[in-house]
Amino acid sequence: MNEPISNWLKDEVSNTNTPQPTFEQHEALKLESGKIVTFTVDFSQPFKKWTDDKGTTKAIIPVTHKDVKKNLWLNVKNPLYSQLCKAGLVGQTVFRVSTTGTQKDTRYEIVVED
Repeated sequence: MNEPISNWLKDEVSNTNTPQPTFEQHEALKLESGKIVTFTVDFSQPFKKWTDDKGTTKAIIPVTHKDVKKNLWLNVKNPLYSQLCKAGLVGQTVFRVSTTGTQKDTRYEIVVED
């Protein structure tokens, strides 16, 4: 009865030794529903990427929020990701983002000043 348990544990141990991408570890930037959050994106280096066991790839975007370095974890398929990248191409680094919804229904929108 011990054999099946030790087999899966061996697999777990070998999987935990898989090298993970390195990135500066900072607190995660939390975007809250109904609030506008202002942050500055550091575009000086390519964003590190992380892929979970389901195949979802997230960019680890270095940001500064209220003078504190943080990481914004954002699914690369999220429309906000491409909006941030396109804005970065033209030199924009400061963003105001509003959030609506929760979990899978979360929607982000860049707030543009008139």
